[in-house]
Amino acid sequence: MGESMTWVQAIILGIVQGLTEFLPISSSGHLRIVSEVFFGDDAGASFTAVTQLGTELAVLVYFAKDIGRIVMAWFRGLLNEEHRDLDYRMGWYVIIATIPIGVLGFLFKDQIRTGARNLWLIATMLIVFALVIAAAEHFGKKERPIEKLTTRDGLAMGFAQCLALVPGVSRSGATSSAGLFLGLSREAAVRFSFLLAIPAVTASGLFSLPDAFEPAGEGLNASGAQLLVATVVAFVLGYASIAWLLKFVVNHSLYWFVGYRIILGVGVLALLATGVVSAT
Repeated sequence: MGESMTWVQAIILGIVQGLTEFLPISSSGHLRIVSEVFFGDDAGASFTAVTQLGTELAVLVYFAKDIGRIVMAWFRGLLNEEHRDLDYRMGWYVIIATIPIGVLGFLFKDQIRTGARNLWLIATMLIVFALVIAAAEHFGKKERPIEKLTTRDGLAMGFAQCLALVPGVSRSGATSSAGLFLGLSREAAVRFSFLLAIPAVTASGLFSLPDAFEPAGEGLNASGAQLLVATVVAFVLGYASIAWLLKFVVNHSLYWFVGYRIILGVGVLALLATGVVSAT
């Protein structure tokens, strides 16, 4: 049985989740790194999944009008072919693109909670995927708006989302990079990335609730109240980070995050190599 999480730890980890969930730098990787480097233990995959509910609620609130419009258009389109517009298709894109991560997330749930949280792997993926994001920025034409999204785009970004099952990759980094490779504009790629994350992350968080409230393994164990507070903190900061990132990508490239990922990854590898922190 692991140690009990303190209130300071819960709040700090909630802040980390809120600030990093929507940036292409891996929130799960950051939670793992921060909890190990500063607290000497792992907050756990369940804590990560549950606090992600806070950031996903931020997406629901921020994109409430868009989501409501898409849902209504999807139902109208099912009943009447004349109403099958972009919003109707967008609904199908999100549904279809969610299937791959749903299947793989279920099949490999045990590995995701254990071996995938090794810091050697996380640090390496921070660096490796930084190069993928850089390549997407360099080679992507960034011409097509979200109105030009196709089924192929949705499927490709859906499969890319599966890479985020490995901490250190980044859900938004994987899906946005796929969008850029396909020629979508940064804003279009990031916006669809947010919408695409909603079903998968919400399902993952709800599925992990029992494990989070009744922890049985090693690592830091949070109480129900601590989980709630951390999730609320993640919601507030997550909402702010969505607004910031959507404005940022209009005039700035993702290269800014590439440099940060490489510096962090190299730093963690150095700490591991010198024995300052443990990989597991």
